[in-house]
Amino acid sequence: MTGWLTSVIQVCYFAAAFLFILGLKRMSSPRTARGGIGWAGVGMLLAVVATLFLPGLKHRELMILALVLGTLAAWWSARRVAMTAMPEMVALYNGMGGGAAAAIGGAQLYGYSSHVVQLLGGGTYAVAGYEAPSTSHLALALLGALIGAVSFSGSLVAFGKLQGWLDRRFVFAGQRAVNGVLLVVTVALGIWLTTGHLDTASITIFFALALLLGIAMTMPIGGADMPVVISLYNALTGLAVAFEGFVLGNEAMIIAGTVVGAAGTLLTQLMARAMNRSLGNVLFGNFGASGQPGQAIAGAQKPIDAPDVAVMMAYAERVVIVPGYGLAVAQAQHKVWELAQLLIARGVKVRFAIHPVAGRMPGHMNVLLAEAGVPYDLIADMEDINPEFPSVDVALVIGANDVVNPVARTDPSSPVYGMPILDVDAAHQVVVIKRGKGTGFAGIENALFYADNARMLYGDGQAAVSALISATKALDA
Repeated sequence: MTGWLTSVIQVCYFAAAFLFILGLKRMSSPRTARGGIGWAGVGMLLAVVATLFLPGLKHRELMILALVLGTLAAWWSARRVAMTAMPEMVALYNGMGGGAAAAIGGAQLYGYSSHVVQLLGGGTYAVAGYEAPSTSHLALALLGALIGAVSFSGSLVAFGKLQGWLDRRFVFAGQRAVNGVLLVVTVALGIWLTTGHLDTASITIFFALALLLGIAMTMPIGGADMPVVISLYNALTGLAVAFEGFVLGNEAMIIAGTVVGAAGTLLTQLMARAMNRSLGNVLFGNFGASGQPGQAIAGAQKPIDAPDVAVMMAYAERVVIVPGYGLAVAQAQHKVWELAQLLIARGVKVRFAIHPVAGRMPGHMNVLLAEAGVPYDLIADMEDINPEFPSVDVALVIGANDVVNPVARTDPSSPVYGMPILDVDAAHQVVVIKRGKGTGFAGIENALFYADNARMLYGDGQAAVSALISATKALDA
């Protein structure tokens, strides 16, 4: 009976792995992403149910209770969270995954520790019947625990930064050296533990150092790097889960963790490339620092009224709309699509331009526009839309800042220098909807707002777009 059940469980794990990969593949396109999430969810449900039937599994009642409570909490929070807070939610869930992996590693390590007795005169001996883990087994448990703990504490710091509870950057003299020493000490202690020195005190210090390392790595990172940081910790969480899957001999954890780790790594590389930066520069550089003025910007911001903007767009041939985080904050995506439909009805060619790191999470703007019903064929990536800007009559920027800042091409002293941007300044006319004259998430001034072809429509995103809708409709009255 046990052998038959084990075979069924292995088949379920294989099916779950297939569904994970299928779901991830479908998530690569906005058209099929919703279905991909569903297939991956079915795979996870299958893997969880199969695990509950593992022979010799203990504490099933507690596991089921935890599953029910976790499901209810996730359902409640997902239903209530605003789209603008989705990056914070993803950062928090990344942290929970890393924390779970670290907890598995901790349970294994403290379990080994409880079977080893320290002698007063030095040395150790094992409790009768105890089979010591192999060095490779210990190494995997420690690696998973280390990476999971770093992902847990680092993700919580990222969550706090996105929520505005923590300063966007926290730096001090010699910080890199301190972080380097902390990393070396933590790894050295992990190596010491793999040699069999599994006393409770050493394991506890190891976890404390790993958690501190995650905090120390994330505190100096600026807000403009948050999309990369979120992707990085997603990859680390997957890697930690895979390592702990090897420790437990659970194929579903190995495959799921490997898939998540690989996908997160690729996404991190794409995000870093979109900002023309290496991962090392993100972790140890100064991007996203506030208070870096760069070169002085000549000129002044020139305001414009909604009726004048409506006339510009209504009689244009081509209009490109560039959404940013300000659009998400204002929840203006539905109004923007209503405006776009009015323009399209007048024969204007309208497209939406998306920067890879627009907002505070990869894909943030795509999800917002899809929620409003914007067709996928009207949404263009940066690489596709940039060559078209010189022939665009009006570029309407709504809440975007750093990703349209032309100093990224011209000012080597700027913290965003070298970051690929949307070339909206090349359009014939640029209209920027912005709440005020403040800086963007990177904390620097935007030269676009002072350009000769740029005009500023000040106000809340949704209110400003509503005024544009009214003014456009009035043209036909």
